[in-house]
Amino acid sequence: MKSMQNDMTVGNPMKIIISFTMPIFIGNVFQQFYNMADAVIVGKFVGNRALAAVGSTGTIMFLIYGFVVGMTAGFTVLTAQKFGAGDMEGMRKTVAGAGILSFIVGAFLTVLFMAFMKPLLILMNTPSDIFADAYAYIMIVSGGILAQMLYNLLSSILRALGNSKLPLYFLIISALLNIVLDLLLIIGFHMGAKGAAVATVIAQGVAGILCLFYIIVKVPVLHLKRDDLQVGSTIYKNQLRIGIPMALQYSITAIGTMMVQSSLNILGSTLVAAYTAAGKIEQVVTQAYVAMGTTMATYGAQNMGAGSVKRIREGFKACTIIGAIYSVVAATFIMTVGKYMTYLFVSEDVQVIMSSVDIYLKCIGIFFIPLAIVNIYRNGIQGLGYGLLPMMAGVAELIGRAVVAVIAGKMRSYPGVCLAGPAAWVLAGGLLIVMYYYIMNIHMRKMFGTNGKD
Repeated sequence: MKSMQNDMTVGNPMKIIISFTMPIFIGNVFQQFYNMADAVIVGKFVGNRALAAVGSTGTIMFLIYGFVVGMTAGFTVLTAQKFGAGDMEGMRKTVAGAGILSFIVGAFLTVLFMAFMKPLLILMNTPSDIFADAYAYIMIVSGGILAQMLYNLLSSILRALGNSKLPLYFLIISALLNIVLDLLLIIGFHMGAKGAAVATVIAQGVAGILCLFYIIVKVPVLHLKRDDLQVGSTIYKNQLRIGIPMALQYSITAIGTMMVQSSLNILGSTLVAAYTAAGKIEQVVTQAYVAMGTTMATYGAQNMGAGSVKRIREGFKACTIIGAIYSVVAATFIMTVGKYMTYLFVSEDVQVIMSSVDIYLKCIGIFFIPLAIVNIYRNGIQGLGYGLLPMMAGVAELIGRAVVAVIAGKMRSYPGVCLAGPAAWVLAGGLLIVMYYYIMNIHMRKMFGTNGKD
């Protein structure tokens, strides 16, 4: 059955990592089109205030989306490990467990966020002139958490088995659908920011349904039998042991970005709009790092299941080289011509906003290598089955981002706000490298000997 998917325990690590990463990268870029399309169409056809309203909720969306992504990825680490070990029966039980846990947590998150959204927006100093639109937008997104959960869980399961291409195809379809729905609801039905949120939720739901249909028709190894539903407490405990820390790690990062957003909101809606536009540009470029992280989580999990420590080392080295090369190229791009993408998002005060966008992009561009390290090593370590250690790196991110954001807010410094993210990357990246060397040189030797299986 392994041959039907992608066995990452054999072959050249660098080639495997590149071939697995590319579809995820392209897919992540298309996923960003959900929000980017919202921002472009809202900014162009509704105005800068509406753009700022959508942007002011970006950190909350990151909190929601990050928790969902982290949790579903964590729940499926066991799936990849069982697959790497050739235990198909155990693998199906982990899929059943992940599905049950994801539904329960997703329903809980929906109720929680919808109940406390208004006080959260107030706490974040959301400007009064955009509050109503921001609230309407994020409440609809919160109501669609289960749609997000469906796609991210099923795509994580497919990637755990080494299939990174199919989630890409479904994302392309749903991204195009999102754009069509944005145009229809925002321009045709004059729904404003609410229309953008409805389009996003529907598109995400369609991506999830397409994944489910594909699994039913084309992936018999994932067809669950009645016995597979007898998951057992051990699997649930292990999935929660990995999944919850991964979700919390994303949430901790999101809390830091919310503090940044709170400091930014003090500076007014014009700079919020500029920061929003710059953030959208950044997100497209940096999706490569997210893809590398996803790849290393799967690569690490499969090879951990196979007991191949040597291949794990080779994979981390190869991905680090790829990340460093990409960082130089990406930084050069956004620091020179990235600001001109501002025209995509705004039609009012373009020059003023563009200058602020340029400041942001130059502040972050020189720190892309630390960002690459954070994603590669954090997710890779998580794939090895370590949940708590990467979460501590998330705490380091929070500290770095929060300290700089608070100082910048008190000084009313926009460049200071822009440097909050890089401060987090440097602090967390350094800590993760230390963790990696501890795991590989001390803990792995205790488990497998010097190199485990070659």
